[in-house]
Order: sequence, then C-alpha cells, then structure tokens
Amino acid sequence: MRTAILGAGALGIIIGALMARNGKQVDLIDSYKENVDALNTNGATVTGNLSLHQAVKALTPEQLTGNYDLVILLTKQTANQEALTQFLPHLHKESVVCTLQNGIPEESVASYVGRERTIGGAVGFGATWLRPGVSELTSTMEAVEKFAFEIGEIDGVLRPRLEKVKDILSAAGGTTILTNLMGIRWAKLLMNATFSGMSATLNCSFRDVLADPKAMTCIAHIADETIKVCHGKGYRMVKMQGEDMESLELSSKADIPGKMEFYRRVWGRHNNKASMLQDLEKGKKTEIDYINGAVCRNGRECGIDTPFNDKVVELVKEAEARKGVNDFSYLIRFDDIIARAK
Repeated sequence: MRTAILGAGALGIIIGALMARNGKQVDLIDSYKENVDALNTNGATVTGNLSLHQAVKALTPEQLTGNYDLVILLTKQTANQEALTQFLPHLHKESVVCTLQNGIPEESVASYVGRERTIGGAVGFGATWLRPGVSELTSTMEAVEKFAFEIGEIDGVLRPRLEKVKDILSAAGGTTILTNLMGIRWAKLLMNATFSGMSATLNCSFRDVLADPKAMTCIAHIADETIKVCHGKGYRMVKMQGEDMESLELSSKADIPGKMEFYRRVWGRHNNKASMLQDLEKGKKTEIDYINGAVCRNGRECGIDTPFNDKVVELVKEAEARKGVNDFSYLIRFDDIIARAK
C-alpha cells in the first residue's frame, strides 16, 4: 500500500521512523517546510525512551504527486479543513484514511473524504516534538510495543482492509483491531481529558499531576464526568492498554482514594507533557474544544453536568487568549467546584 503520514509532528516522526526502519515505504507529509527539509537532510531522529536515527522521505503538501492507498492522519483537528481539502486530489476510490487524532474525529474526517474511506483509531503512547526532524518518545517502549494502536471501522464491521492497515501500523508498534471504535474513542478521550487536560491547565508533566493530591482529585472527577457522558451517549468504553477505564467511575467522592493505584499503574509509564501544553508554549491554538470540550458539549446534549471539564476548558482558553501558559498555582481555581463535589 502506498502510505502517507499526514502530519509529521511529535507522533508522526516516531511512527514514520519506526515504519521506515522496519521496511515499510511511507511518505511523511507536513506543511512546515523546515521540518520537511530537516527530515530529508538529516533523517528522523527519536530521543527519550528510544534512540533512533532513520532516513525517511518527507514532502510538503505542494510536492504531492499521485494517489495514496493509506493515509495515517496525525494533524491537529484544528487543521482538518485545510489538510484534508488539500490532500483530497491524492485519494482514489478505495483509499483509506485512518485518523489517529485526539478526540472523536471520525465524523469530521468523513465529512471531507467520505465515510466509506474513513476508519479511526487511538494511539497508546506519547511524544514531544523537540525541533525540526526530532521527536522525543515520552512513553516506555513497552507501551509502544504492546499498545501503540487500536483501530476499527465507524460501524464496527470487520472489513478486510483493517488487516491491511494493521500490517502497516504494526511496523511501528503493537496494533489491535476492535469492533467497538466509539468505545475505544471514549476511553482514549478519558485518557486525554484527564492528564493532557490538567497538564495544559497547570503547565506541568503527567508525573507532576500524579504527585499532587488536589490535582488528582480533579483528575478523578474529570474521568467520572467523561464516563457518565459516554454512557449518556449510549456507548460503553472498552479496555485500553488492558485496563478498564470504566472502573474509574465514581458513586461519590469517597471513592477517589481507592482509584489512585489504578492511575499510578496506568499513567506512571507516561511522563508526557501534553501536546496542548506544547501548543500553548508556542502561542498556538490548542485542541481543547475537541478533548475536554467534547466532554462538555456532549454532556450538555445529554443533560449531564461537567464542571471539572468546563473549568479545564476555561483555563486553557484563558492561556490561549493571552498566548501564554498558566502555572501550577492555577489549581486554586478548582477549589470551589471541589468543595461542591458530592
């Protein structure tokens, strides 16, 4: 399959480098010319929990020719309109666009490329873009080897094309095919809304959040709201990385201490700094509307209150507006809703 990674950022560099190392032909497509030039001149460089230097082929959208059989979509959802409209002439009738973006992007992607060409999936590891051509793997290699990707069809049907996509993705990491794509989407949304949301809100790493009891109280409520909204939409979360995210639902705040071991076990292997925080540091617009904002929006549709996710959205948008970052002292802004929580 002629394959493209659309969006050669933190994850795209690592996935492209691993695929190339393991013999897959893949083009890395990115609109940032300095990044493309660095990838072509110096190769893709991975640091952190993996040390890798790999020759790759990179292109800007203007340099595209011909059609692709598989497009692995890793741009921000905020760039969907521009990126997918520009790529559309390079798809044929049987092309597959596999969105591995954050949030629940399948319907948005399908609106540009067609529902019949759209599949989705979740990424089970994290990374930080350091500079053109260089990305840091912030999760363990165990996470990559076992839980890199979980993919499926929007309607849950097991079509043969899923095996072909699995073969390509498996060159970068462990890949599982699911029949409940929305179940994994909501599970991944929980993973992002909790620690990525708080990382962006407080300008810190996941481990900083894990180490602070008040921040973890907020995490527990963000997760609980996400689970309740998922159920309100008629979905059930499926296990992710072998873990049952639905076990984080709260009957009352008295349940919170009993959930802490779960959080340490699952998130302790990821020392990420959220991609949304990286965007704030660069003065860019974040994906907050597609992550915590998706919980809030769907909660309103279901009549379910989401005060902790609402606060994360509020604080991240404040930082966006001033083109800066917050700091850990912003945790005090949760005090009132913590006091009101039952």
